Amino acid sequence: MNSDNGAIIEEIIRALGPSLTPGVVITPETNITRDLGLDSLAVMNFVMVLEDKFDVSIPLDKIAEVETVGDLARTINELRGGN
Repeated sequence: MNSDNGAIIEEIIRALGPSLTPGVVITPETNITRDLGLDSLAVMNFVMVLEDKFDVSIPLDKIAEVETVGDLARTINELRGGN
């Protein structure tokens, strides 16, 4: 994981904070829906927060491919022009 992805993961964790049960540990391998128990509305809400934070628009087809926190970080990094 590069440092950009690490910073993005930190922002993802902050964006997820209000939706999480206290004590939940998030790693890049954490499955967003299965491990965190988020429904599609909660996922879309935090994705919108991340889009605003990183000034990107994540296409729905890309969101459909995202399963883990690491996938989401890589997607955001790619949309920002990273590697």
